Amino acid sequence: MERKQVVSVVSLNPKVTNAVAERQSDSADSSFPASPPLSISSEMSVADFVATKFVPEHVAFKTAAGQRHYHAILKHVLTPEQVDKIFGVQTDGSKTKLKRYPGWPYIGEIRLRDAHSGDVQSLVRAALQNGYSSQTVKHIRNVVSAIFAHAIRERYFFGKNPTGSVELPGMTRKESHSLTLPETIKILKVMQYPECQMTLIAILTSMNMSEICGLQWKNVNLTVGSVNREGEIIPPRTIAVRKQWHRGELCDVRKCRRKNIEIPQPLFSLLLNLSRRSAFNGWSDFVLTSKAGTPINQANVSARRLKIIGKELQLPWLSWQVFRRTHTTLAYGFSMQAQHEMTKAVHTISVQNFSGMNSPPQKRG
Repeated sequence: MERKQVVSVVSLNPKVTNAVAERQSDSADSSFPASPPLSISSEMSVADFVATKFVPEHVAFKTAAGQRHYHAILKHVLTPEQVDKIFGVQTDGSKTKLKRYPGWPYIGEIRLRDAHSGDVQSLVRAALQNGYSSQTVKHIRNVVSAIFAHAIRERYFFGKNPTGSVELPGMTRKESHSLTLPETIKILKVMQYPECQMTLIAILTSMNMSEICGLQWKNVNLTVGSVNREGEIIPPRTIAVRKQWHRGELCDVRKCRRKNIEIPQPLFSLLLNLSRRSAFNGWSDFVLTSKAGTPINQANVSARRLKIIGKELQLPWLSWQVFRRTHTTLAYGFSMQAQHEMTKAVHTISVQNFSGMNSPPQKRG
C-alpha cells in the first residue's frame, strides 16, 4: 500500500532529506526492499540506521505530533546531540531541555547487528531508576521496537526484535486529587496572572487548558442578548467552546467537546475586566495572552508557577487536571455561600494590576 507523506514539522538535515527523496523514487520501482550491501549492514550503528533509514522512511511519514513524539523519545535512546543533529535542530547556544545523562546506556554507538534485549532492558532500568513514569518507559521501549521492526523489514537486522523479551513495570495509577473550597480560595490568593485566571476558568467551566488557552473573544458573549459570530449564534453570557491551542497550533476541538457554557457570575466579572484591557481585545485575539499577545503556554506556566505554588502550600500534586476535577467536586456542593466566596475571590483578583487591565479599553476590531 502506498503511503502518503506528511510535511515534516522539523527541518531534517540534508542527509536525511536526500534519503526521503531516494525512498520515494525507489518505491515506484520495487515493492520489496533489496538487501543492503553486507559491508554497510554489518558495520552500521543504531544511530546511523536511525539517521539514514528510520527517520526518513518511518518518522517523516508521521503527523506533526507523531514527529515531535519521536524527536523527544529518541533522546533517551540516542544522545540528545545525535537526535538534534538528525532532525536538523541547531544546538549551538540553544537551551536544550534534555541534556546527556552521564552513565545513561544510550545504544546509538552499538552496531545494529550486535544489539540485543539486554541493551533495551538497560534503557528501561535506567529510566525507572531516574524516576520516569511507567508510561514514559513504555514509550521508550516502543520507539526502540519500532526502530528494529523497520530494520528487520528493510533487512538490516536479522532475528527477533530485541524488545520482545523486555520486561516493563506495571502501570501504577496516581491518586486523583481535587480541592476543597477553602483550599481553592487559598490558592487563588497567592496566584498571579495568568495562572489565576486559568485556574478560575477551569474550576468554573471544566474547560481543559488547551481550550482555555485557545479561547478567543469572538467565542465569548458577555452581552444580555444573542450574537452572531461568523454565522454562528452564541446565546447571552455564554462561552462557545470551538477551538483549542494544542502543541503550538490553533485547531478545532473534538466534536464531543463542542459545547456552549453559560458564564457563571464569578467568571462573568473576571471576563468583563479582561475585556477592558487596552490591547489584544479584538475578536480574533485570545482571552488570555502573553505580553506579546500570543497564547499562554500552559506547560511553561505549570513549570514556572503552578509547581512552585503547590510546593509552597504543601500540595505537590497540584496540576491543571486537579482544577478540572475540582469543578466536579464543588458542583455538588456549590451553595450560595460557595458562590459568594468565589465572587469575593474574583473581586480581589480583578482589582490587581494585571498586564494592561487598568488601561482604557480599546475599540474592538
